[in-house]
Amino acid sequence: MLSFVKAQLSSLIASAADFATTLVLVEFIAAGYVTASVAGTILGGCVNFYMGRNWVFNATKKSIKLQIVKYILVWTGNLLLVTASVYMLTHFGKLNYMASKIIASILIGTTYNYLMQKQFIFINK
Repeated sequence: MLSFVKAQLSSLIASAADFATTLVLVEFIAAGYVTASVAGTILGGCVNFYMGRNWVFNATKKSIKLQIVKYILVWTGNLLLVTASVYMLTHFGKLNYMASKIIASILIGTTYNYLMQKQFIFINK
């Protein structure tokens, strides 16, 4: 249970970096919301990997190279799921792009991301 709580805190911090990047790129740089969402997801993924490895799962004794490869595979799935969800919720659901990103990030972060990080990337066996 503690790892789940820590993972959610890590996700919250990574999401703050992600959302801030998305918001700045759309509102101040005039980037498209899909491009901005991808850039935010990349930065958030880097923050989340660092925190997951070093704090959430305390997996620093294992090969970082293998963890990075696994993380990139899982993160690519996350990127596709979040980006597709943001597009569908914004384009078809007529939601604000940030509302779409928040909804998609919460749903995917508390299910797919946590399970894949715990069971596949930072496994403690």
